[in-house]
Amino acid sequence: MALLDIKNLTLYIDTGDGTVKALEKVNLSLNEGEIRALVGESGSGKSLMVRCIIGAIPDYWSIKADRITYKGQDLLNMSYEQRRQIMRREIAVVFQEPTSSLDPSVTIGEQLMESIPPEFIDKGWFWEKAKQRKQIAIRLIHQVGIKDHDKYLSAYPHNIPSDVGQKIMIAMALASEPKILICDDSTRGMESTTKTQILRLLMKLNKTKNLAILFVSHDLLAITSVTQSITVLYCGQTVESAKVKSLLKRPLHPYTKALLDSAPSFQMSLPTKSPLKALEGTIPTLQHLPSGCRLGPRCPNARKECVSVPAPRAIQEHIYSCHFPLHLPEKSRRKSIARPLGMQDE
Repeated sequence: MALLDIKNLTLYIDTGDGTVKALEKVNLSLNEGEIRALVGESGSGKSLMVRCIIGAIPDYWSIKADRITYKGQDLLNMSYEQRRQIMRREIAVVFQEPTSSLDPSVTIGEQLMESIPPEFIDKGWFWEKAKQRKQIAIRLIHQVGIKDHDKYLSAYPHNIPSDVGQKIMIAMALASEPKILICDDSTRGMESTTKTQILRLLMKLNKTKNLAILFVSHDLLAITSVTQSITVLYCGQTVESAKVKSLLKRPLHPYTKALLDSAPSFQMSLPTKSPLKALEGTIPTLQHLPSGCRLGPRCPNARKECVSVPAPRAIQEHIYSCHFPLHLPEKSRRKSIARPLGMQDE
């Protein structure tokens, strides 16, 4: 059984002028101890997906799904208090902007110590508990690569650099020893050495504590080096999901291939001033979503059949949603050799 299992998640947003489907039948699963990446360009709905998982949605949003489960527990039909307890201990999130997630009126040390669950503190007098909390806080910031703990524990959020703030957020997320860590583009803006340090830390936690990690990012070069599987999202639709090696070797969806081709190449044989490959057009707005496959207006393989939403299909563990996948020859792309995913699941 998957630790986190999402099937046909659709997110409706009331814009005042009508209701739009920001996410449409999105599928995602995360097994225990797995590192999975959720990738896609800006505006594809990655952060919306994270908010649906943790339940941080406003009143004018509504969710419909076949299932959203954690350890077999239905998150959609769970009470607010039950879901809050799971989010407090079992699922931790590191958001994109640390400055917007930290309280500007409280020091970093106070916020970090407050995030430590009370059951991690031994019984004793209040000053003994405070000492234990500080020791745990120091250990956590050392764990994320911050050496000068006295300087940053007494600082306020506006006194620290953004990359240090991101490390503090990771330390706060790890304080409760969660089963799932969701990193919503948590390495954005970091320099290469710092980014590598954070990724190595998360890989170490994955191996030593069997921590399941969901990376949300558009940085394919960094993500593919640490993840085991990838789910590709475009404009609120799941287009492809597979193991990293399988997806890098043979992408089946045109959008996935476009993402891989757009990554900068550092080969010595590359001619000077070679143009970067990019998919023509831009991602559509929520108010002007195309019908059927939302990649249609930008897809080089688009045909009239693309006005209907393609059903998920699978070749072994490689899942894709495309009427004309890339593994078929040009002349025979109108016929698919893979059975619909639903037939294989049953």
